[in-house]
Amino acid sequence: MKIRADDIAAYTAVDDALVLAAVSSPAEQALLNDWLHSQRRAHPDSKIEVLKLPADDNPAPAALAQLVELLEADEDRSVVPVRVFWVPGGLPTRSKVVSLLSGRDTYCPPKALQHRILKRDPSRARVVAGEPAKVSELRQRWSETTVAENPREFARFVIRRAILAIERVELRLLGPEYKSPQLIKPEVLASARFREGLDKIPGATIEQAGEMLDELGTGWSRFSVDLIPSLGRAIFSRGFDPNIDYDRAEVERMRQSLESHPAVLLFSHRSYLDGAIVPVAMQENRLPPVHTFAGINLSFGFMGPLMRRSGVIFLRRKLDDPLYKYVLRQFVGYIVEKRFNLSWAIEGTRSRTGKMLPPKLGLLAYVADAYLDGRSDDILLQPVSISFDQLHETAEYAAYARGGEKTPEGVSWLYNFIKAQGERNYGKIYVRFPDAVSMREYLGEPHGPMTTDEAAKRLAMQKMAFEVAWRILQVTPVNATALVSALLLSTRGVALTLDQLHHTLQDSLDYLERKQTPMTNSALRLRTPEGVRVAVEALSNGHPVTRVDGGREPVWSIEPKDELEASFYRNSLIDAFLETSLVELALAHAARTESDRLQAFWTQVMRLRDLLKFEFYFADSAAFRDHVAEEMSWHADWENDVEAGGEQIDALLRAKRPAIAGPLLRPFFEAYQIVADVLIDAPAEIAEKDLTTKALGLGRQYVAQGRVQSNESVSALLFATARQVAADQHLLEPAADLADRRRAFRHELRGILTDMDAVDAYSREQFFARERNRRELRNDPVS
Repeated sequence: MKIRADDIAAYTAVDDALVLAAVSSPAEQALLNDWLHSQRRAHPDSKIEVLKLPADDNPAPAALAQLVELLEADEDRSVVPVRVFWVPGGLPTRSKVVSLLSGRDTYCPPKALQHRILKRDPSRARVVAGEPAKVSELRQRWSETTVAENPREFARFVIRRAILAIERVELRLLGPEYKSPQLIKPEVLASARFREGLDKIPGATIEQAGEMLDELGTGWSRFSVDLIPSLGRAIFSRGFDPNIDYDRAEVERMRQSLESHPAVLLFSHRSYLDGAIVPVAMQENRLPPVHTFAGINLSFGFMGPLMRRSGVIFLRRKLDDPLYKYVLRQFVGYIVEKRFNLSWAIEGTRSRTGKMLPPKLGLLAYVADAYLDGRSDDILLQPVSISFDQLHETAEYAAYARGGEKTPEGVSWLYNFIKAQGERNYGKIYVRFPDAVSMREYLGEPHGPMTTDEAAKRLAMQKMAFEVAWRILQVTPVNATALVSALLLSTRGVALTLDQLHHTLQDSLDYLERKQTPMTNSALRLRTPEGVRVAVEALSNGHPVTRVDGGREPVWSIEPKDELEASFYRNSLIDAFLETSLVELALAHAARTESDRLQAFWTQVMRLRDLLKFEFYFADSAAFRDHVAEEMSWHADWENDVEAGGEQIDALLRAKRPAIAGPLLRPFFEAYQIVADVLIDAPAEIAEKDLTTKALGLGRQYVAQGRVQSNESVSALLFATARQVAADQHLLEPAADLADRRRAFRHELRGILTDMDAVDAYSREQFFARERNRRELRNDPVS
């Protein structure tokens, strides 16, 4: 490891100084003696008194009593903390475990080896001094922030301040990636703010609060800063390219932002690997480590202690204990106030469908409270997009869609996960950091109106969270896996040749380039047949594409049993094509309207937005209308053509490329239709589990009868959202006209699927036109 500065901020001797020295071995004592000798020789008129203390905040009673006496002796005396800093060196980072055992490369080598290490390399250790502070200044700070009056408590406060002062010096040497909160429990428990709130909770005790802080307690040890990212990289490198793909300009912008304010890194969540990728991304870009919230279900076996020392904060599943909620709120406030960074998945859990889930606001409320309480003048919500070329977890997600249960986490689960990770090559990992969202911008000034207006605060948090999610979507690059999966799913099992794949993909690539949508290199390489071949071969052998050989040329398809896995990849790109897909359906709807077709177009496009609001992220109504108008502006005089109807709308749909609504949105509307069919003869109030069970059964029947076009429409995951849509339409509550409204809802969905069939017909027409042109160019009569 390279130390960032050769010189340490030097201690300037004063007339009367109390040196609090943390030494733990004869070697360190010798270093301290040399340092004191040089200080006294350089400043012969200074009075320097020394008190040796342990490196933590728990001195022996005798040492504490001596410190009390020394602090009371002179209020103008300066307190100077010093400690021996060991410079890491020796073995490379990848051998940290061996280094720890050997003592040749640690942040505190074993005492028995220290003399030998210094004899071989004296530069491995040095005495560092923190910024001095007068006793009177420390006493004033103590009285302002704590409720304690005991002189022994003041002495403990001074020790904590000394430890933190030394930490700041050492961070300047090590770099911001080693920044981690120290002494959370004693600092929080001694806080006047904390004690005041604790007294308002009936039956709450300081001992109970301390136990909860121990449960929440976390931190990055310096060793874990080196070790954990290495372990994380070792796990994901088994199946992925070890070099994560970043946008370097985004990284530098984020670095500047993190220098001025604390941040909450809110990441998209598709895989358990996300929790390992974030620490790696922060460390290798020399950014401060984050403290990540995780469910306590992940605190199993040896993983619990290891993850706690790696910045993981384990949360209880239920936050129904008033004391626990209070302690958690104060814990978050302390982290924010000390300008450490937090992190969690904005969706709360992994997306099993490939598309972003709605944001969860629970933890965000605690951060908002900390901001409104004035613990920071602003807090940044930093969006983090994490995406993958492929994932082995898609098989698990397909099982969930069929109604399967989640496998409990444990040691055997972890072993199987890591084993599966190494079974084949899954491509690259992509991490993006779009611009951060300012909490001040949405919540106003600290101590402002939203401090007491819960409704206004919640609305502002919803807007903040949706803005974060929107920014994640805008920077997530479309990859080749998603494009190939979307195309092959659209053929409903019909295999395509390499040329057919290549030519058909060009319309989608043209559209993405026109919209300036981010794409991975694998997607850009789809412009060439070789790039298509590489992409489709990476998905072959049932992952989820099947290759068929033995004919004139190989062909590729997605078999029915693999559709649910493929849909995960396809769903990851829907947002890039969402508005243009809704335009297609609205055009088809307007084409079968007898009058005022332009109004019918706008009414239907807004209705489709409303029906899909639980599935996808949309701009607000006004901005969405602007986006649709921009989408249609590529066709000259489109409004008059829509109003005219007939051949004019037909010409619009024939010219539109790509015609993609069916392949992207059919599974969602077919799932909604299945649920609507179940509701026709279901009781007014039907339990979610019963509705899902009935929908799965009816869906399997429809697949067997050919009444739905895709196996992926029969999905417990999609039925869960379909139930939300039905509830939003007030179809799950008793009413006199409930049966009529349920039938009207089903009729509406059937109409949308009819419009989708019309768009699909134009898409097939485009495909066959390309095929004719291709055969004519090749003089190939074979279809």
